Amino acid sequence: MGGPESLFVPGAATAGPVGDRELRVSDAEREHVGQLLQRAVGLGMLSLGEFTERMDTALAAKTRGELNAVLVDLPGMRVAGTPQPAAMPRPRHIPVPPGGSNPNAIRSRLSGVHRRGPWQVPPVLHLNNLMSSVTLDFTEAVMQTQIVEIQVDDYCTSLTVLVPAAATVDLNGLDLVGSSANNKVRTGPPIGPLHLVVHGRVRFGSVTAKYPLMVQWRRFLGS
Repeated sequence: MGGPESLFVPGAATAGPVGDRELRVSDAEREHVGQLLQRAVGLGMLSLGEFTERMDTALAAKTRGELNAVLVDLPGMRVAGTPQPAAMPRPRHIPVPPGGSNPNAIRSRLSGVHRRGPWQVPPVLHLNNLMSSVTLDFTEAVMQTQIVEIQVDDYCTSLTVLVPAAATVDLNGLDLVGSSANNKVRTGPPIGPLHLVVHGRVRFGSVTAKYPLMVQWRRFLGS
């Protein structure tokens, strides 16, 4: 009698300790796994298609167990402090507009791509590139519309966009993961003959919009 009474809170005693596999991962850990996957490609352990699928799975991972799933069959590669998972879940497939014969798409792997001169620009251009360098020069391009939409889905790729003096570029719709976007031209509104709207996702890459060197020099001289 008169002793302390225990207070029972429903559900309070049911929560156990969180295991290593359930620990949440940071962007730095996801970026580290991306570097391990790139190394696996360089060593011939993964094909480019497998890299693309596993990279997307790693970027969507929330726990260490999910993150290590993309490394389970790669010897010596996993996030420290986590036991190897038993099986690797099937990566999420991302539909990609086909390249090659499709004039509305640029799709490259470990390559350098350049579009310059009087090339035909569609109203919507799809980009899907892996470990590549892509330059799109619009200074002499033939546009079908004033506003051109560029949909980006790139991995480890640098994209450079060159535009004429009166053009404007909008990079605000980009989803950047370990990447950078540098807009050195006017953003809008579309007052000239060309307005580019660039959006989509860039993983461990860069996007730069700028004027050609001659245009930059004339602006510097005030002419």
